[in-house]
Amino acid sequence: VYEESRKTDWQRYKEQLAAYKAQLTPAQAAALKEERRKRLEKRRSFRAKRELTVLGKPKRPRSGFNIFVSENFQESEGVSPAAKLKQLFDTWQKLSSSQKQPYLQLAEDDKVRYVNEMKSWEAKMVELGREDLIRSGTQMPKMKTAETAKKAETAKAVSHENKAKLKLKKLEE
Repeated sequence: VYEESRKTDWQRYKEQLAAYKAQLTPAQAAALKEERRKRLEKRRSFRAKRELTVLGKPKRPRSGFNIFVSENFQESEGVSPAAKLKQLFDTWQKLSSSQKQPYLQLAEDDKVRYVNEMKSWEAKMVELGREDLIRSGTQMPKMKTAETAKKAETAKAVSHENKAKLKLKKLEE
């Protein structure tokens, strides 16, 4: 009885779906198809991330700001978590570089931990025959330290200076 009911319901559904699809404009049909593709892609992404978690992939290194927030979140003032984060962000911005240094050092240590754990995890994945999960030769982009940021700024300033000089020479000629 239930099987017959299911078959008739399924047949009715297929007819209603065909009628619905027939009345759609090509643009609407394309939009529905794109929406479905995005949903499936999102589902695949979640599954892939879950698989990496199950396989024990190490968590990414924390930044100095993240460490600062985790240590000071409970004591911070604010009604909502968003208000607390905003207050902590403002506090972080006002800290001097010497006050930020312990957090930045902890972040560097965490980066070293991450690199070591990733090497061992990738070796384990090779052992398991899961080379598809290993990063290619590219490494994650390096975080700018205060020193490299200063070097980049001076290089940029020199570059702008040289461009200005070249423009002046061209104007003089």
